Amino acid sequence: MCLAVPGRVLSTAEVDGTLMAEVDFGGVRKEVCLQYIPDAAVGEYVIVHVGFAIQRLDERSAQETLASFDRLGILAEEFGDGFEPAARQQQFIEGAGR
Repeated sequence: MCLAVPGRVLSTAEVDGTLMAEVDFGGVRKEVCLQYIPDAAVGEYVIVHVGFAIQRLDERSAQETLASFDRLGILAEEFGDGFEPAARQQQFIEGAGR
């Protein structure tokens, strides 16, 4: 399965003529292409699909989406074992507001 997953932009840079970003998916960091959203700024959340940022997303929606994906058990499928710490963090954040 290939999901569109929200993540937070940590840094941006041009690499070989292509605008790229390091994006944090709750502890898992990946390089992402920003060509579809060239004005995305550090600290903003974006939705990433197959390595491309395709849309902006507010922080609350990003957190809720990640928590929902975790409850469905599909984050591990998308990111592998490296996403386990992020999933635990999302559970902590979700439970804090209750």
